[in-house]
Amino acid sequence: MKLQGKVAVVTGAGSGMGKAIATLYAQEGAKVVAADMNQAALDAVVAEIKAAGGEATAIVVNVSKNEEVVNMVDTAVKTYGSIDVLVNNAGIMDNFMPVADVKDDLWDRVLGVNLNGVFYGSRAALKYMVEQDSGVIINNASVGGLFGARGGAAYIASKHGVIGLTKNIASTYGREGKIRANAIAPGGVNTNISSTITEPSALGFAAIRDTGPSRMADPMEIARVALFLASDDASFVNGVTVPVDGGWTAR
Repeated sequence: MKLQGKVAVVTGAGSGMGKAIATLYAQEGAKVVAADMNQAALDAVVAEIKAAGGEATAIVVNVSKNEEVVNMVDTAVKTYGSIDVLVNNAGIMDNFMPVADVKDDLWDRVLGVNLNGVFYGSRAALKYMVEQDSGVIINNASVGGLFGARGGAAYIASKHGVIGLTKNIASTYGREGKIRANAIAPGGVNTNISSTITEPSALGFAAIRDTGPSRMADPMEIARVALFLASDDASFVNGVTVPVDGGWTAR
């Protein structure tokens, strides 16, 4: 029970990595606030957690909307008394669109969810974490945040931004080790984010076609890393980005 008594907020918790993180955290004793845009998916996740003896609350949130994110964090504190762990997991892709082909609405939508959402969530959570002098922020980045050819221009820019923001939070608020911020950089994972790749750019996709992951990860393989980072086992881990990619970036 590595998260016994902790309150954890997980965005994008309706499916994929977010669902795996939310359910694993609950199994490990956390009170989970599961956030997503899909009410039906959230209800199913919360029902699953409760059926297994865990505690969870669902809240519908569009993470690109600051007021909704603030309400999400405030709800966690009002419901359970604190926010100990924030997992900024929600994210979308961009059809591998290269710079010259990116439309303004695509750029704004991807940055809004992938980067602004992480910023909004971290800012709202830090208000409480600084006051309580403890807390953990885990940002789901991507191997695309480490290299230039694991997605389109907007996706890559957003994930580089997530990693930079993570380091800034860690270096600013983590000097005494009581507030920690780390990022996870997954490789290919079997989640429904791939369903957002509807009309991939041939030019953009060609950049990764020959260097793709050796296999796709199960979401729980990412969740176990998120559990480690949230727990006291990672008490001296701060400001790092952990690739979880089966060796994809080693090649």
